[in-house]
Amino acid sequence: MTDSRPAVTVRDDQERHAFLALLDDGTEAGGAYYQRSDGVVTFTHTEVSPDLEGQGIGSALAEGALGAVRDAGEQVVAQCSFIAAYLDRHPEHQDLLAGR
Repeated sequence: MTDSRPAVTVRDDQERHAFLALLDDGTEAGGAYYQRSDGVVTFTHTEVSPDLEGQGIGSALAEGALGAVRDAGEQVVAQCSFIAAYLDRHPEHQDLLAGR
């Protein structure tokens, strides 16, 4: 059985204040929107295109965005319910939470 989930690349679009989920064909599949200040990335909203929901794109987006935050040495505030739930399910990222 092969994995039919689309390949997702996550890119930080600093002008739009969003980590974007891009498919191999360049389609923008979703975004994790944020505010960034003093080494803290506050996630405010995450969305995936309705026709692409349920394909793991949101999880790939969250993983990529949190990985980029980690690589930049920043911390996270999860105002967005999707990112908050992802952090709850993935304790390996708990150390990114600001104030911990």
